[in-house]
Amino acid sequence: MAVTRGPAHGAGGEHPPGVPVEALAALGRSWQWMLGSAVVTFVPGVIVLVWPEATLHVLAVLVGLYLLATGAFRFVGVFGREDQGERLPGLLLAVLFVLAGVLCLRNPLQTVAALSLIVGVVWLVSGMLTLFTAVAARDLPHRGVVLGAAVLAVVAGVVVLAMPAESARALTRLLGLWLVLLGLVEAAVALGRRAALHKSGLTGPAHRPTGAG
Repeated sequence: MAVTRGPAHGAGGEHPPGVPVEALAALGRSWQWMLGSAVVTFVPGVIVLVWPEATLHVLAVLVGLYLLATGAFRFVGVFGREDQGERLPGLLLAVLFVLAGVLCLRNPLQTVAALSLIVGVVWLVSGMLTLFTAVAARDLPHRGVVLGAAVLAVVAGVVVLAMPAESARALTRLLGLWLVLLGLVEAAVALGRRAALHKSGLTGPAHRPTGAG
């Protein structure tokens, strides 16, 4: 997930206005983009929870699409960061999500254990990188929420890896629950970002996100 800090300084000198990089940077800084990422996480969770009889094939496709979409959101979010040290974790996470999504979609009839391994590793690595960035970042707003999301992702990854589901139905419930929880936390960060912008009267794009994705 992406989290934001205060106004950026000297952000506009590297690229002329109107180039694609600037457009992506402005998009990646917006709270609407953060909220979109939360929706991409939350909606698949609701789907699998209300459809517990979904087959392993359907579950793998849903998880694969979720991972690909999340990877795309995280990739765009990277452009909103100026510090190269902050961009690297986000870029690594974007690549990880995309690769994991391709694995799920390329072989949707894989075993429950294989699907659990893919999702568990993604969540564990994502949580650890987010936790590191949240602790290391200076002047990070909503630090408690970001840390909570990071811990939640780590716990989700550990649970999925250490206690692999014995059936597609059990895995569906577990994944659905974690996706809903993670989506709600990401939405809270996005809405907190929106409230901070309104309170400070800043509505422009010059707000730099940081975090591990």
